[in-house]
Amino acid sequence: MIIRVQPGLGTPIYLQIEAQVKHAIAAGGLRQDDTLPPVRKLAAELRINPNTVARAYQNLERDGILRTVPGGGCYVNGQSPGLLKSEKLRRLKPLATQLAVEAKQLRLAREDLMELLQESYDELGEAQ
Repeated sequence: MIIRVQPGLGTPIYLQIEAQVKHAIAAGGLRQDDTLPPVRKLAAELRINPNTVARAYQNLERDGILRTVPGGGCYVNGQSPGLLKSEKLRRLKPLATQLAVEAKQLRLAREDLMELLQESYDELGEAQ
């Protein structure tokens, strides 16, 4: 798995890492029990502070996406987080709002936006 960060993007680097790990899992690039690079190694490769990588990994672990084995590394958790539908929707609401705002600013028709979202969802394959 290749992670790239863009410091000038305006999005915190730890959030960029989280998003890329989530995308890799959703796209099938990372599967259950796959190992993620150690914090220090990834930080050195990205030339960022190890605390930034640690924060991303901790957030992903808190969300049930990763599991950490003390002294043994971070692994993709095989169990999807058992969140309530309301919690899942709450987490996606800011992203949906941002997408809708961008589409409106670009004067994109609702149908075109929905088609784009459906295509993107389909590209990730079936939910597991």
